[in-house]
Amino acid sequence: MNTSAHPTKFSYLDIIASFFVSILVISNIASSAKIVSVGISIFSIPLAFDGGTLLFPLVYVLGDVLTEVYGFKTTRRVIWTGFAAMILAVLVFFVLGKLPSEVNWAVETGGNASYDAILGGMSYGGIVLASLAAYLVGEFSNAKILSKIKIKMKGKMLWVRTIGSSLVGQLLDTMIFVFIASLTGVFMWEVFWPLVITNYLLKCGIEAAITPFTYRLSRFLKKKENIDVYDN
Repeated sequence: MNTSAHPTKFSYLDIIASFFVSILVISNIASSAKIVSVGISIFSIPLAFDGGTLLFPLVYVLGDVLTEVYGFKTTRRVIWTGFAAMILAVLVFFVLGKLPSEVNWAVETGGNASYDAILGGMSYGGIVLASLAAYLVGEFSNAKILSKIKIKMKGKMLWVRTIGSSLVGQLLDTMIFVFIASLTGVFMWEVFWPLVITNYLLKCGIEAAITPFTYRLSRFLKKKENIDVYDN
């Protein structure tokens, strides 16, 4: 089996990378669209999460698979590609927000207010800074930790790597995102801890539940691609 950290051609890498980037952009749009109440409290803190939390854990799942199978160097390129896609989405929504609106759409449907409240949030400085900073720190931490643990554990016990790296990556991602978003006025400080606690627990819970899928996908790709990178 090829263990090189510098592969040349794969059959499934582009598919995994495409899903990674697509889910990343969609989850960030969903984060701007709605905050959901869980309906329960922990230590008098009402739990709530932003809309992207339901989908965003899949970014970490695919990031784990990319690092496990193709190595940190390849994953790093995909992470930067995702970053570029987020920047493109931000620019598109910013330009759309500045373009003049059709009168009937703006007046009869309240289009401008709806756009500014939901899609416009994607181009607001605070949410953009929060999303990009949290994404880069969280994803690179997750990939780096998983890659190092894989070498230390000689490729055994994949679940330890995926869950362990995600606990750190998701914590950094969640704390940075909610903190910057609150600091810049996107979220009220009153929902800081509800969002941090709920988002973190939900993200980690979803990823832990998907661990069997992570195992199957990693094994499938290693077999089909004939590669299992130990990236030093």
